[in-house]
Amino acid sequence: MLFDSTVRRELARSFGATLIVILTIVLTMMLIRTLGLAAGGSIAPQDVVLLLGYTALGHLPTMLNLSLFVAVVATLGRMYRDSEMTIWFASGIGLARFVKPVLRTAWPVLVVVAALALVVWPWGNRNSEELKERYARRSDLSRVVPGQFQTSRDGSRVFFIERAGADGKSGRNVFILSRAATTEPVTSARSGEVQTQGDDRFLVLDRGQRNEADVESGEKTVARFESYSILVGEKALQRSDNLPAKARSSLELAMLPTPRHQGELTWRLGLVIGGANLLLLGVGLAATNPRRASNWNLLIALLGFIVYSNLINLTQAWVANGRLDMGAALLAIHGGVFALALVLLWWRDHASTFALRSKPA
Repeated sequence: MLFDSTVRRELARSFGATLIVILTIVLTMMLIRTLGLAAGGSIAPQDVVLLLGYTALGHLPTMLNLSLFVAVVATLGRMYRDSEMTIWFASGIGLARFVKPVLRTAWPVLVVVAALALVVWPWGNRNSEELKERYARRSDLSRVVPGQFQTSRDGSRVFFIERAGADGKSGRNVFILSRAATTEPVTSARSGEVQTQGDDRFLVLDRGQRNEADVESGEKTVARFESYSILVGEKALQRSDNLPAKARSSLELAMLPTPRHQGELTWRLGLVIGGANLLLLGVGLAATNPRRASNWNLLIALLGFIVYSNLINLTQAWVANGRLDMGAALLAIHGGVFALALVLLWWRDHASTFALRSKPA
């Protein structure tokens, strides 16, 4: 009981401190990136905090796995440096015995990682895509401020409205300058109103004229009209049935086993299985010489985490491209790492015995 409680208390304290540091660093980087998207016109400025929340939730499983891994390596590494491990080993407790308190401390976090990877990740991606789509497909007239010239999203039109209506969909004294390949039409009207026809949005102008100049020949034409419709938005916002794989639920990916869907599901399951494997690896990689004041074991562990994470991403690409089956990918990568962790634990426990046997009498 004393052994388990001591290890669990130290591990919980180290995990909390590590998670706070990693969250601070990653959230700062995400905030800078999200502000860059808002400045570049990819998302609405008022949606910055919301998109940051969705992005943070999506990356939280990786941060939790990394925090657990670093906490295990740092905690056991400190026990090695302070000779606490020597006392436990002398009491008949092997290194493999540390796996039990580590798993008892980490299993709630692993459950949270599974929920985030399998449920929250697609939900956050779907909401993020909706935010970006809503902002990208907004009407060009929604960009217009009365009394100011405003360029459309694609830069092909310049709008001017002297005065907007109370409903927000109509305006007075409308001016539109368009840019085509060989012509430059200029359209003006006394009033205009936005109307939705099917999935498209049109600006319906009343009582105006259209001046069109040919850039190559210099020929000009003038046409008057009582009513004239101009497409001002690509499509009205609608639910898309062609969602990317990362925005689909895990159950939907399992029910529609296409290579791309299986690749995404392989990555999600890899986060969960990888979190458990990293705990076993951390116990084996934490060993250090107490006579050497160095943190090489932590650096090696972080390098191992990076390699393992890249392998998980690589298996996603292989499965999505049809080069590897999902079951084979999970078994090859995660089964191999699990076997490596068990071999490392066994070697750490029996290394001293082999060393004694190899010495001459």
